[in-house]
Amino acid sequence: MAETLVERVWAWLHETFPERQIYIRSDGRVQFFTFGPTLQATLAGLSLIFLGWVAFATVNVIFKDRIIAAKDHRYQQMQSAYENRVADLQLSYDEVNGALVSAEDKFKATADELQAKQSTILHFLERKQQVDAALVGDGTFGPTPKNGTASASPDSGTASDSLGVEAPPNGMGGSDVDDDGGSSELTVSPQPAKPQPRTAKPTHASFLDIGGAVGRIAGALFGVRQPMPIPEVTYARHPVLKLLAAQTARVKRLSMNETSLMVQTQAEVADGVSEIQAVLRRTGISPSQFVQRIEAKDGVGGPDIPLTAVHIEGISDGAFQQAYLNAYAVLDEMNQLLKGMRHVPLTTPVYGPRYDISSGFGPRVDPFTGHLAFHPGIDFAGPWGSTVRATAPGTVVWAGARGSYGNMVEIDHGFGIHTRYGHLSSILVHVGAKVAKGAPIGKLGSTGRSTGPHVHYEVWYDDVVRNPRKFIEAGRYVLQQE
Repeated sequence: MAETLVERVWAWLHETFPERQIYIRSDGRVQFFTFGPTLQATLAGLSLIFLGWVAFATVNVIFKDRIIAAKDHRYQQMQSAYENRVADLQLSYDEVNGALVSAEDKFKATADELQAKQSTILHFLERKQQVDAALVGDGTFGPTPKNGTASASPDSGTASDSLGVEAPPNGMGGSDVDDDGGSSELTVSPQPAKPQPRTAKPTHASFLDIGGAVGRIAGALFGVRQPMPIPEVTYARHPVLKLLAAQTARVKRLSMNETSLMVQTQAEVADGVSEIQAVLRRTGISPSQFVQRIEAKDGVGGPDIPLTAVHIEGISDGAFQQAYLNAYAVLDEMNQLLKGMRHVPLTTPVYGPRYDISSGFGPRVDPFTGHLAFHPGIDFAGPWGSTVRATAPGTVVWAGARGSYGNMVEIDHGFGIHTRYGHLSSILVHVGAKVAKGAPIGKLGSTGRSTGPHVHYEVWYDDVVRNPRKFIEAGRYVLQQE
């Protein structure tokens, strides 16, 4: 087959370029040159190559500028496409980097808010612990004594009505607790409230701030940039951002749990205030009137700033802020009540199984005249010379003989409350002395209008004698609640 192809080519070559002769006559002589098919084909090929080169060179010379311009245009297109690709990559990088920074800022802001909530709750619990420590430490609501109770019927004089008797603390000094709650007290800086006359502007950032400066303060404290919104498509294209967003949502859910905890704490503190108010009502004292007297004694005042205008630094959760501020306000109300409750006599002047209530408060048959008469206190009968103690802290305003009371001690507990201890065999205090709850003030005896050794105990409020039994039962109610 190859031979056939060669034969065909050879035949075509001889047909196209048949043998030719060129004759040259010179000086009467004739010469000729013979050109075979092969030579003719070779010369034809060389001629075509030469003509092609001449045409290419001619075109380059004539169209050089156009060719160069076309090359430059193609180069510029390639360069532009490359730059656009680089710009797209840079834009994508900037988008991812911005999304990552924004996601990090959002996570940090959420974590910082959670930390701020935890710090706020810890601050509140420390404050509440101080109030609770004051409540127990000063003996206002102490435990029931292990050495027994004094029991007797106030009407019949028999030992049939049990009264819880609290064991008082020892000593005269008592336990003084800071009424303001210690160093954990929070302050509110006015901003942007109405101008007050001669009111200086705050020079430092307080724990609570009012108005729109919270974001700036939080940014200064924590170095937090405001997180920019991130498109969902960015999260979809980058799993790392999606994972970071999931962790941010998880921390935010934990933060919401802190809000629920604060709301629950607020309710518990409110219940505690209600319990204290119930104790006061049991004694016959109006809680609102009592609080007014406490505030009048301390001296309180200031501009009226609503809680809705107060913000906690680093916390944007409005529900948490309101729950915390409400709980803090209620806790402060509890602290005010406890300050006054320390001065309310909720126990008995004597305690133990050796003492009986020999006569109650109210109408009775007078032991000397046999006629009906009013008895303004409770009589606790017991061994001669046993110790009689103050039922609440206060100042001694009477210490000596006083008519039918015999040797009597009267103590001013403040807020309109007085107690009297009559028929003492001896007096251990003097007028003007400061006594703590449970401090010894005298010895049980039978001086004055008395038929036997006992202590006559009275409670006065607003210059009106009250039933001591209500105060003692209110104290027993507190012990039962504990």
